Amino acid sequence: MIRKLAQKNGLPYEWIDIEGAEKEEIARVAEEYGLHEASVKDSLESDHLPKYERLSDYTFVILRVYDPQDDKEADTVKELSNKVAVFLADAHIITIHKEPWKALEHISEGVVKKGECKKPAHVLNEIVKAGLTSFNEPAAALTDEIEYFEKHVFLKNRKAPVLKGLYYLKRKSDVIRRLMTLSFDMVDKIDAPEHSNVYTRDIRDLHIKQQAIFDSLSENTNHLLNIYFNISSQKTNETIRILTIFSVFFMPLTFIVGIYGMNFEFMPELKWKWGYPGSLVLMAVITALIYVWFRRRKWL
Repeated sequence: MIRKLAQKNGLPYEWIDIEGAEKEEIARVAEEYGLHEASVKDSLESDHLPKYERLSDYTFVILRVYDPQDDKEADTVKELSNKVAVFLADAHIITIHKEPWKALEHISEGVVKKGECKKPAHVLNEIVKAGLTSFNEPAAALTDEIEYFEKHVFLKNRKAPVLKGLYYLKRKSDVIRRLMTLSFDMVDKIDAPEHSNVYTRDIRDLHIKQQAIFDSLSENTNHLLNIYFNISSQKTNETIRILTIFSVFFMPLTFIVGIYGMNFEFMPELKWKWGYPGSLVLMAVITALIYVWFRRRKWL
C-alpha cells in the first residue's frame, strides 16, 4: 500500500510511505524517484541489519524497530524486530516497511503536518528517534524478567523452566544489544559534525542510553546463568558427597558380610553361640568409629 504522509502543499518536500513492501509498488516508486537497484534489493530483505549509506542522489538508511508480540521464545533479529528502510533526498523521503508501524502516522500527524520538520532530514531524525524509543518496552520487560529469575534461581525446589527462561532471556538481550551496536554507525553519521544539531545530539544520547541498558541486561543475564550453573554444580557435588559418605559406611560392613557369607565348611565362627550377635556388635562398633572419625574431620 502506497500512501503520502506529507505532501508539497505547504511543505518543501513529500513523504511517501510503502506498507506491505510489495515488489510491484516498490519497483514503480523506484523508477519514479531513481532509486538504485541494490538499495531496493536491500530494502526488501526482511532480516537486513541497520545500515547508513550515502549515494550520489540520496541517502539510504535501514533501521530495526521493536516488534511487540506474545511469543516468549522469540530470539532472533527477524522475530524481535521489523525492518524500516528510508530513502532520503532533498525534496522527498520514502519509507518502506512490511509490517504496520504506528509511529510513522504519529510523526506525520503530530510533527510533520504541524510544520515542525522543515526538511526531509528532520523527518529522518524523528523516525530514527522513534525506532530507538521502541526498544524501551523490551528493556523494561527484560529487567522485570531478570528480577523474577533472581528470586527463583536460589529456590531449593527450582522449576525446570528456569533454565529455559534464562536461555531465552540471554538470547533476547544479546540480539537487541547487537542491534544497538550495529545502529551506532547510523547514529554517528546522522550526528556528523557538518550537520550536528540539538536534535541529532538527542538521538545520539538516546542511542548511548539504550546501548548502556542492553549492555547491562546482557551482562546481568550472563551473571545469572553462571550463578545458576554454579548452584546446580554445588547441589550435584553435595549429592555425590552424601552418596560417598554412605558408601564409606557400608564398605566395611559389606566386607564382613561377604566373608561370613562364603559358607566354607571350616569357619568356626559360624558355629559359635555368640557369633551372630558378635558380628552385629562388630559392625555397630565400626559404624560408630567411622561416624566419630567423620565428625572430627568435619565431614558431617
